[in-house]
This record gives sequence, C-alpha cells and structure tokens, in this order.
Amino acid sequence: MAEQDVTVGQLLLAEYQSVKDEQKARIGFRDNLLYVTLAVVAAVIAAAAQAEQASMLLALPPVCVVLGWTYLVNDDKISAIGAYVREDLGPRLAALAEPGGAFQAFAWETGHRGDPRRKSRKAIQLAVDLTAFCAVPFAALVVFWAGGTSGALLVVLSVVEALAVTGLGTQVVLYARAARTPA
Repeated sequence: MAEQDVTVGQLLLAEYQSVKDEQKARIGFRDNLLYVTLAVVAAVIAAAAQAEQASMLLALPPVCVVLGWTYLVNDDKISAIGAYVREDLGPRLAALAEPGGAFQAFAWETGHRGDPRRKSRKAIQLAVDLTAFCAVPFAALVVFWAGGTSGALLVVLSVVEALAVTGLGTQVVLYARAARTPA
C-alpha cells in the first residue's frame, strides 16, 4: 500500500468536522437540560403539593443551579466552537483555497448571525433561561418562606440557596452580555 500524503486542507476539514460534531452533541445535551429541568420542577412541585410540605421545595434551587450551570457552560462551549470556526479555522482554510482572495469558508458560521431577529431571539432565550433556572427556584423559596413553619436550619439553607440562585442568574446575564459583544 502506497503512503498517502495528507494535506493541510484535509487536516483542517477533519478538524472542522470534529469540532462541529462536538458542537452538535453539546447543543443536543444543552437543549435537553431545559426538558430535564421542567420535569424535575414538575416532580418536586407535585411531591410537595401531595405531601403538603413546602420544605420539599428546597430541593428545587440546588437542582436548578446545577442544571442551569451545566446548561450555561455547554452554551458557552457551543459559542466558543462557533467563534473558533469563524475566526480561526475558516480563515486558515480560505487562505489555502484562495491565497489573498476573497473566498470565505463556512459562510454560514457568520451569515446566520446577521439575521435581523437574532437580537430578539437572544433576549427571549435569556428570559427563558432566567425563568427556568432562576425564577422558578426563587418562586419555590418564596412559597417556602411564606409558609413560615420552618426551623432555623431550613431558613438558613434557603438563604444560602437564594444566594446560589442569584449567583447563577448573574452569570447567565454576564454570559449573555459577553455573547453580544463582537469578538
């Protein structure tokens, strides 16, 4: 069998396929985290209502924080892969295809970002993320606090949970703002 030479272009295309496969897997995982969050919220609320125990709602903040943070980290990696393809991999491949030319590799990676409805979709997604991962656990805490029949330890725990949810909400907003600024 004769030895085959691998070109730089072939290596770049293989890298592109690899990072796009990772991005696709992360998108699926990230999107499923919203469904998991909804299922957990429904299960905890149903269990708390059936048992008539508002203290069971204290399970929601840590679960929502963990799922929300995992969602956020995956979303950040998805964006980082897109930026890498747009700003590094695509231009290197375009330079190989047409040195000094106007060829743009992977034009979709930049083209879809110019959609006039992109800003509104991003704002709506921010609202959905904050609702799912922050507003819902805060509502659970408010219901718990309004119940008023809890020991000091559970109240302290609920305050710690409120701080964790606030921290997550801050990070969700900061990541959304960072995504808006051009690289």
